[in-house]
Amino acid sequence: IGVKESHQMTIFRIIAAILHLGNLEIQGERDGEACSVSSEDEHLSNFCSLLGVEHSQMQHWLCHRK
Repeated sequence: IGVKESHQMTIFRIIAAILHLGNLEIQGERDGEACSVSSEDEHLSNFCSLLGVEHSQMQHWLCHRK
């Protein structure tokens, strides 16, 4: 469809990251008032490496509102 190979790889990386984010397991705490994500979650690690974001920051902001 005329998309450059470098752009295709970027698109594939973003799609793969979104799919890993969908597989992330978030545990509810305190009767649903809080949540947490395991720091050893394979899908979180894959998501962060695909998008180049910091693991600890992503883990924090998935569970906290600003």
